[in-house]
Amino acid sequence: MVKMNKEEICFLPAYEMREKIKTQELTSQEITEVIIERIEKINPIINAYCTPTFDLAREMAKKADDAVKKDEKLGLLHGIPTSIKDEMPIKGIRTTFGSKLYENNIPDEDDASVERLKDAGIVLLGKTNMSPFGFLHITDNLIFGETRNPWNLERTSGGSSGGAGAAIASGLGYLALGADGGGSIRVPASLCGIYGIKPSFGRVPVYPTSGMHFESLIHYGPIVRYVKDAALMLDAIKGPHYGDMYSLPEQNINYLEKLDEKPKNLKIGFSLDLGFAKVIDSDVKENFLNSVQKFEEFGWTIEPAKFKIRNPERILLTYHSILFGYDLMAKLRDSREKMHPGLVKAVEAGVSATVMDFTRSMARRKIIYDKFYQYFKKYDILLTPTTGLPAFELGILFPTQINGKMVSPTAWAPLVSVFNMTGNPAASIPCGWSSDGLPIGMQIVGSKFDDLAVLQVSKAFEEIAPWQDKRPEFD
Repeated sequence: MVKMNKEEICFLPAYEMREKIKTQELTSQEITEVIIERIEKINPIINAYCTPTFDLAREMAKKADDAVKKDEKLGLLHGIPTSIKDEMPIKGIRTTFGSKLYENNIPDEDDASVERLKDAGIVLLGKTNMSPFGFLHITDNLIFGETRNPWNLERTSGGSSGGAGAAIASGLGYLALGADGGGSIRVPASLCGIYGIKPSFGRVPVYPTSGMHFESLIHYGPIVRYVKDAALMLDAIKGPHYGDMYSLPEQNINYLEKLDEKPKNLKIGFSLDLGFAKVIDSDVKENFLNSVQKFEEFGWTIEPAKFKIRNPERILLTYHSILFGYDLMAKLRDSREKMHPGLVKAVEAGVSATVMDFTRSMARRKIIYDKFYQYFKKYDILLTPTTGLPAFELGILFPTQINGKMVSPTAWAPLVSVFNMTGNPAASIPCGWSSDGLPIGMQIVGSKFDDLAVLQVSKAFEEIAPWQDKRPEFD
């Protein structure tokens, strides 16, 4: 092994690791063993991985090194240790969706994105923890318990891809596949101080699905430490799939190749509230506004954007409740004790909802879509805070106060779910730190289908405000 300490290896970018594996400067087997050793040390502290697959990882790493030695064609992610959220089925590996209802579920086929990652040559480290069916913005369930924030073990990692976020922030892998149905990639990315992108709806196929609650809102995407790694991973998993009726046609864009091209004459709007968010933490506000001004360095136009949008909280809750109600009403009758109390309430609300409730939500969703359609006729990018406050305490579903003011259950992350309703690409990138040392994220939203612009703007910000030199510390 080259002279590099183990922690350095764990925090290298995936794109650099790929080159080292190709030349065998570091072998995939050496890297994988270092990562496994770190997972065995740190995972008991933070609870990021729920189902490790270390024996399989070692087999895949050996196969990756053998392919290099035989001068075989190498995949885009050849030999890179990667984790998968416990939402995506993996053939032969327990997949619980964070619910005791599926505690012993062993799928007989791979998710489409998992299959593409395998084809690209990843080394599979295991499944990461999540909330039941991704319903909550924290990561806690009745099987595996709560995932802790690496920066403060008494705080939440966010959710529902909190296991993935905590793992990447802690150096327990290089790439993580997450899912986002209302902020579930961007929220943990923000709270854990890493980069996560929800690509345009349909850009990454979702197949097979476990029920109707996956329909129309769910986006799969990367959670990483470097923007370039996100581009690399998206190149491997994007593209149409006939099993997903919503999947988009191929754009024939190589994100990795075009990532460093800085767009000219960008017009960027920014908003603290999108016209409806009531309270933003003072640290979040200060760091966000300071970060927004940094984009002027590139000669781009930066200006406040004004919105008049009704709070979409009720729309999303109605959607999710009705779809969960459809999927789980029989389970509620027969296996209520296996369901998280928050999910029970959602299913009950969904079962009692009416056709008019759902249709009203569809109509309001269309109004919101039209608002952003009009916005992106004039602007190329929209910037907002990702969350309304940094990571809050473990053991609660949501904070009840921000800046001393009482708030609703979704007020701490009000600006993310709206872009699941519109389908726009949106990322969260670290933009600062709170007064008590917790990460703060900025949301970068692009026009429909323009995932490349979101990646390019993210990379530009990463260059002028890098964050990767700061790492969580564990005793």
